[in-house]
Amino acid sequence: MKRRLALIALACLPLASLHAEEKPAATTDKVRLKTNQGDILIELNREKAPVTVENFLGYVKKKHYDGTVFHRVIDGFMIQGGGFTKTDSGLVEKTAGTPIKNEGQNGLKNLRGTIAMARTSDPNSAKAQFFINVANNAALDYPSNGGYAVFGKVVQGMEVVDKIKAVPTGTARLSMLHPQTGEKLTMPAGDVPNEAVVIVSATAE
Repeated sequence: MKRRLALIALACLPLASLHAEEKPAATTDKVRLKTNQGDILIELNREKAPVTVENFLGYVKKKHYDGTVFHRVIDGFMIQGGGFTKTDSGLVEKTAGTPIKNEGQNGLKNLRGTIAMARTSDPNSAKAQFFINVANNAALDYPSNGGYAVFGKVVQGMEVVDKIKAVPTGTARLSMLHPQTGEKLTMPAGDVPNEAVVIVSATAE
């Protein structure tokens, strides 16, 4: 009798309850950076870096990255972009939004092929600029200066990243706003590709 009652109770449960352990597949955010050197497909980690991913996707949707360049390229370290356009007079900073909370403590490491936010020495100063690690950069991981927040990884096009890291670099004139005062600054900058490495477009997939 007890067994029969148990079977009846089980039969009365909603179908969803019978499959409580089955969860829908998590959606994955991906962004394709189309550059003049080839395409780079990035998989974003919203679970570990929700604030950073939302911020990055916001700039993608606003087309902020279209036409910007990888303005700082250091073989054996990283390639940095998303903040400047190149003009005849040099690099000009593109206006970005407000800084975001640093998620450098999320447990993701600055390993080769990961993407992280670029910022000043202030951990909570990241806006639009990002970098792709071309080596394992443990010195950028938490707790060092709050950590540089990794928020995804390259899943296609690492050969394009390696092509970019090897381009010849030199010095260029850089125009930007002081991150604290807003004063316009003009200065020479090193590690700038001699031929512009352009992000033609950034699109969510």
